[in-house]
Amino acid sequence: MRVFPNARSAMLKQRMRCGWSREFILPTCAALALFAGCAIPLAAAGQGGPFQWPSNAARVTSEFSGSVAARPGGRLHLLTPLGNIIIHTGSPKQTGSHARVGGSGKIDYAVRLEADGKRAQAKELLKQFHLYAREAPDGVFLKGVSGGQPCCGRLWVTITLDVPKNYSLDVSTGAGNIQSDDVNGRVALYTAGGNISAGNIGGSARLVSESGGHISVRNVDGNLTASTGGGHITAGTIAGNANLHTAGGHIHVTSVRGTAMLETGGGNITLQNSGAELTARTVGGQIEVGEAAGVVRATTGGGGIRVVRVSGPTDLQTTGGSIYLTQVDSSVKATASAGGITAWLVRPSKPESSCSLRSNDGDIVVYLPRLLPVTIDGQIQMGDDHRVIVNPAFPLKVSYENTANGERMVRVQGALNGGGEVLHLRTIAGNIRLELSDQAKQMQLYKQQMEQLQRQIQRQFQTQFRMLQQWQKASEKAQPPQPQPQPPQ
Repeated sequence: MRVFPNARSAMLKQRMRCGWSREFILPTCAALALFAGCAIPLAAAGQGGPFQWPSNAARVTSEFSGSVAARPGGRLHLLTPLGNIIIHTGSPKQTGSHARVGGSGKIDYAVRLEADGKRAQAKELLKQFHLYAREAPDGVFLKGVSGGQPCCGRLWVTITLDVPKNYSLDVSTGAGNIQSDDVNGRVALYTAGGNISAGNIGGSARLVSESGGHISVRNVDGNLTASTGGGHITAGTIAGNANLHTAGGHIHVTSVRGTAMLETGGGNITLQNSGAELTARTVGGQIEVGEAAGVVRATTGGGGIRVVRVSGPTDLQTTGGSIYLTQVDSSVKATASAGGITAWLVRPSKPESSCSLRSNDGDIVVYLPRLLPVTIDGQIQMGDDHRVIVNPAFPLKVSYENTANGERMVRVQGALNGGGEVLHLRTIAGNIRLELSDQAKQMQLYKQQMEQLQRQIQRQFQTQFRMLQQWQKASEKAQPPQPQPQPPQ
């Protein structure tokens, strides 16, 4: 799924395909992660093959800066064909209340350019990049332009901005990383190839890294849409709905209070708390969910599924892994093609909480509270090599039947505590085991698994932000000049 923050982002992409693509050779995502800035090699004029850069090529640098008046509560529009973008709110350079809340009446920007190759050609390359700034009806508009005739060399661009914290952001870069501090408004960040890192966001957010960079965001007070061509997605608490998609990376989220759609082409999915409907899909990774208050639909093509607490109707499917449920107090349909299923049932809080657990080749293990009113209906298709194991506390009947193809089927049936909703258990080539639940052990498992999920998400946050801090320090190795008014372009 390809998502663009706005029409200008789509136009940027189209222009890069049609016009800019003749001048720029966009770096890969892996290369972007290594460069301190955004390196764009230009085609070598008059050569039939790829240009070979000398290892001792010196870099030439250039810096310029400026500022634009900013109305309170406006929006920053930034469109550039290339460049790392760093957005600060509440800059230390501001004084008084502005340093605490980012309430400055202007936007300061500083641009650092670096180029290599022959000195004269590198200087010419630096002259080709410009940043135009002006006031807009709803805020401030900045546009980066790189023109002129192609020459030999590479260009690194870093754009650093000081923006009022109560502003909204609409930022697009053709190639580069984007990093933003806390913002009270709405946020739309797009990069054709690079990482995105955002702090707390006071409104809704749309974050897109098309070519596969990582996306990290702390807490979002509105809805969150995030999409990447293959990187990881890490998020804190989402107050609204969440629609997160990656072509192959992991998804780690602390909490989604609204509806959540989490999808990855092959990575793992981890969600600590789900407040409403949850849909999680991965082609081959694991799915782990802590507390799920609403409907849960989870599908994986090869990994396991674990849900610590199920409080809403749940449908779980895995092709090659196992399913583990620590607290089940709602209806559950779980299907494992090759793995086993383990479920700890509690006394249901809802009148209708029938469960169906099915496995082709795995065992089914169910832990039942002593006083739970439930009707058991279990069946093993290949009973010659497998069996039913029942705790003596449960008065259940085990019987054997011969099928038409000569196999012996094993069945376990009975009503416990007067009977109740039916618990359907089906396995083709596995065992069925019914055990008496130990409430103290169950609560211990619940706490351990919730703490484990929390640690996993915290580690992912630490890893993501540590990596992004490293490239930011590299980008800001030279102190930008103090902002000065720039002549009108």
